[in-house]
Amino acid sequence: MGLNVIILGGPGAGKGTQAALFALSHGLSKISTGDILRQGVKDRLPKVLLVKEKMDRGELADDDTIIEIVQDRLGRSDTSRGFVLDGFPRNVAQAHALDSIMEKRAKGALLIVDIVVPNEELARRLSSRRICSVCGMNAEPLQDPKAACQRCRGVFVSRTDDTEAVVLERLRIYSDETKPLVEYYGDRPTFFTVDGKQAPEQVALELNNLIDTAAARSSTVVMEAQGEANR
Repeated sequence: MGLNVIILGGPGAGKGTQAALFALSHGLSKISTGDILRQGVKDRLPKVLLVKEKMDRGELADDDTIIEIVQDRLGRSDTSRGFVLDGFPRNVAQAHALDSIMEKRAKGALLIVDIVVPNEELARRLSSRRICSVCGMNAEPLQDPKAACQRCRGVFVSRTDDTEAVVLERLRIYSDETKPLVEYYGDRPTFFTVDGKQAPEQVALELNNLIDTAAARSSTVVMEAQGEANR
C-alpha cells in the first residue's frame, strides 16, 4: 500500500517544512507545485512565466495548468510507494481532480493533515520570510540573515510575493478558495488537524504520529476487505 499524504495550511503555516521532513523520514517524494513552477521559471517556460506573474500579484495559478503539472508528476516512477503533496490541492476543483487521479492509481488512500494557524500569526510570519535566490529553499525562522543557503550556498532574499499588500491578498484568497477544502475533506476518517502555533518539532511529532496511525489503520481495513472478497 502506498502512503499518500496531503499537507494543508495557510501561506506561512509551515506546510512546506513539515512536508519535506515527513517525506525525508518516510522515504517518499515531496511534490511541491511551488518547486515545479520555480524550476519552470528558471528554464524560462512561457506558460510558467505567465503563472509566476499571477502569483507575484498574490493570485493563484489557473486550475488546468496546476492539475496538468501534478498529474504528470504523480505519473513518475518515484511516486510508486506514495508521495507528500505540498501546495496542492488549493481548492475543491483541484481536490476533485486529485480524487480522479487517485482512482486510477489505486495505490492507497489519501491522508490529509491541516496545519491550523491564525491569520494574524500567518501575516507576521510571511512579512519576515526569506527564500534562497537560487534554489527557492526557505530560510529557517531564527537563521542568521547573512548565512548562505545550506542546499546551494545561495543568498537569502525577501520573497516577491511577501509584500504587505500581497500577503493580505494571499490570505484573502486562502480564506475564499482553500479553506473550503477543510469542508470537502473534513468528514473523511483520514482527515486530521494539527495546531501549527506549536514549535516546528512538536508539529512534526504530532503530524508523524497522526499519519502513521491512520496509515496503519487504513492498511488493516483494506486487508480485511480483501480477505472478505476472497472468501
